[in-house]
Amino acid sequence: MTDFRASAQYQTTLAQLTEKLQSDLSLPAVVGISGAQGSGKSTLAAELVAQLKLHDIKAAAVSLDDYYLSKAQRQHLAGQVHPLLAQRGVPGTHDIARAIADAKAVLTGFNVALPQFDKALDEPAAAFAAQRLDLLIVEGWCLGVAAQPKAELTEPVNQLEQREDKDGRWRQFVNSQLAGPYAEYWQLLQPLIWLKAPDWNCVCRWRAQQEQQLWQQRGKGMTPEQLSRFMLPFQRLTLASWQQLPQQPDYTVLLDSRHNIEFSVG
Repeated sequence: MTDFRASAQYQTTLAQLTEKLQSDLSLPAVVGISGAQGSGKSTLAAELVAQLKLHDIKAAAVSLDDYYLSKAQRQHLAGQVHPLLAQRGVPGTHDIARAIADAKAVLTGFNVALPQFDKALDEPAAAFAAQRLDLLIVEGWCLGVAAQPKAELTEPVNQLEQREDKDGRWRQFVNSQLAGPYAEYWQLLQPLIWLKAPDWNCVCRWRAQQEQQLWQQRGKGMTPEQLSRFMLPFQRLTLASWQQLPQQPDYTVLLDSRHNIEFSVG
């Protein structure tokens, strides 16, 4: 996989975003980076943190993924609400109350111990040491996505919904989470940066490349068949993001099929 960070356009975009965050923000602040899986959110977040630290800004990054519930918690949720909630991913499978509390702690100048999630083990890992931050960058695949109108929940978007969510219970639960605590969390993430992937096929290919890297680094991960199944619950809200987010972000970065930055606006 080509290192897209080496391109002149990426470095220019990084410099522009760093400058805007420095000049436009009143600290402390919590910034959001939204984008489909594999779009480069965590890479951009880490690069921005590094650049901001050079300007004496105490910055750190956390992923929405780091707030995933444990296997046991998701199994309990699956038993209480719907079996599909045993898999991490959709709204409702995060400790969103902790995410909200962490963001508010940063905004009010309190120390925060950011969480970590081990995807190879599918379990939370030990949190980082508590620290006071000037700026927290939160990256996540569905940041900013709003609850869908009930009419849009009627038709399944893929075979998973057709076969395993015939009555729409899972979709309705996820939607209720977006309308409730997740909407509250999104309001704390100002400004919002959106990395716009070209289409669903690209997203699946990029996510597969991430899984290959996980195998290389940890010797653990999903098989291609498992990954294909894993991606299906993410499809609905990823498609919804392309409908909803063009009007919302403060900064949009358009990506082409080769993961190069096609255009960036601010």
